[in-house]
Amino acid sequence: MKMKFLFVFLGLALAACAAPAAPTPAPTGVLQVTVSILPQQYFVERIGGEFVQVSVMVLPGESPATYEPKPEQMTSLARADVYMSIGVPFEKAWLEKFRAANPQMVMVDTTAGIERRATPDGGFDPHIWLSPSLVKVQAQTVYQALATQDPAHAQAYQTNLEAFLKDIDALDAEIKATLAQTQTKKFIVFHPAWGYFARDYGLEMIPIEVGGQEPSAQELATLVERAKAENIRVVFVQPEFSQEDAQTIATEIGGETLSVGSLAPNWLENLQNVADTFAAVLND
Repeated sequence: MKMKFLFVFLGLALAACAAPAAPTPAPTGVLQVTVSILPQQYFVERIGGEFVQVSVMVLPGESPATYEPKPEQMTSLARADVYMSIGVPFEKAWLEKFRAANPQMVMVDTTAGIERRATPDGGFDPHIWLSPSLVKVQAQTVYQALATQDPAHAQAYQTNLEAFLKDIDALDAEIKATLAQTQTKKFIVFHPAWGYFARDYGLEMIPIEVGGQEPSAQELATLVERAKAENIRVVFVQPEFSQEDAQTIATEIGGETLSVGSLAPNWLENLQNVADTFAAVLND
């Protein structure tokens, strides 16, 4: 009988070890905020501090263009107080479904007040998190949303916002100084994520993918010729997107591909690293 009890006990213990950990519930009084991409988590946590718990839909390695929420994320969404959208492609198909899954959840559009760049396919460039000046606008929207939902901590949010805005201004000044003396201003990238960044800092982005479409053979050949004419030797890529066409161009021009991430969780550090990478390549 004792041996039977031991087997049962061990079986239960092993099952407990194998079971996936349940999501950590938010402490009482903490706002549960869901965002679309990792840089938004950085923004909300910088402003919300200890009074928010942030969940992210598009996880590392996934693309906001093709992402579909997982069942456990939809379950978690039912507990969210606020959803902050940013205009990435997957939201077009899913925001209404998110609203239906949690009708009490407040929907916040963080593109409010931002004039977005038009794209060749008639849409708008969603990559507004890659411009420090536009992130300052988004930060104000985040602050207003948090202060409205949780007025008891509005002063803390205001203090955090002011500190964040100072860091953004310092980052902007650093990037301007880093890129001011670059010898070349044009760069080739597979996915056209860096249009706002290029506009802000006097660069010119030449994208391989346009309107979500990979280039034809003729367009690829034209890009190769342009790269040779502009003496471009590096093609920038992102880990979430195909690198085949970028590698083809790099091979044809006797160059290389180089990865620059646009969805890193530490937004401030990542943009400074990207600026340093661009400066090194454009001064080579």
